[in-house]
Amino acid sequence: MRDQYGRTIEYMRVSVTDRCNLRCIYCMPETGVHCVPHSEILTFDEIARVCGIGSGLGIRKIKLTGGEPLVRRGLPELVKMLKDLPGIEQVTLTSNGILLKEQLGNLVAAGLDAVNISIDTLDQEEYRRITRIGDIADAAAGLEAAVACGKLRVKINCVPLRDVSPDTYIKLALLARDKNVDVRFIEMMPIGFGKEFAGRSGGEIVGVLREQYGEPEIYNKKIGNGPAEYFSFPGFKGKIGLISAVSHQFCSTCNRVRLTSEGALKLCLQYNTAVDLRSLLRSGADDDLIRETMRRAIYEKPACHHFDNAVPGQSDDASEWQEKIETREMSQIGG
Repeated sequence: MRDQYGRTIEYMRVSVTDRCNLRCIYCMPETGVHCVPHSEILTFDEIARVCGIGSGLGIRKIKLTGGEPLVRRGLPELVKMLKDLPGIEQVTLTSNGILLKEQLGNLVAAGLDAVNISIDTLDQEEYRRITRIGDIADAAAGLEAAVACGKLRVKINCVPLRDVSPDTYIKLALLARDKNVDVRFIEMMPIGFGKEFAGRSGGEIVGVLREQYGEPEIYNKKIGNGPAEYFSFPGFKGKIGLISAVSHQFCSTCNRVRLTSEGALKLCLQYNTAVDLRSLLRSGADDDLIRETMRRAIYEKPACHHFDNAVPGQSDDASEWQEKIETREMSQIGG
């Protein structure tokens, strides 16, 4: 379906849990966040029902997220349930990769189409500092298994930090040279703990890589479902991608909505406004009512975020949207 600004909304990111097996410094405190009771998390049947209704509204692609989605038991079962829904063309996964190797076979058998693996550095000491408790060997094993599988499109997601050496990103880019993977650099989102960390812009990353690998060539073909801009470097098997939400706003082409693990339909990552679908699901509402609730919410999706504190086309008084700023952490909202 189209929202009030004429954007086609066809992509839903579905958080299956707020729990995670890492404690990344820009995502949550060292002690973790307060986890909601399991009874307040949507069941697989409830998720499938929402996605099925969404497919009737034009949702065609689903990304499973968390927290860390692989800490939820039985995830391959959900993948199969979603793949079996009429109208759903793709089911993909974003993961830190720690548990991926052991679950990969069942996920692929269930029909998983692609996986994004979050790796911010290949250096163990730095990886431990950023994740607090992670072992890069586990994430690397998940990556190797996914690449060796041969049935998945594999991408690496990296959030480049100001206090990390540029050499880190040069080495990460080598993965796209040597393997059939795309390495994507995602600007730090000023949400939750992310507001406390200085990141590097997409332009900075291109500059670092250009010095090392030569002039990049823009790759104009569509890869995946998101807003990344892709480049190719001479001799690289994969592509380099940039997701520059802060420095180069791409809201005018946004095609997504989010379903949080607690069943809230979230229309924009920056704002705390959402529609409570869990209450409808558990109060006996029929599909028609849920569909109409979703349709109205998607139609009213905000025009844009204001990460740069600008309010294009609005008054100088920014208090209205500032009151709606999301205060929860990324693990809690399924970023």
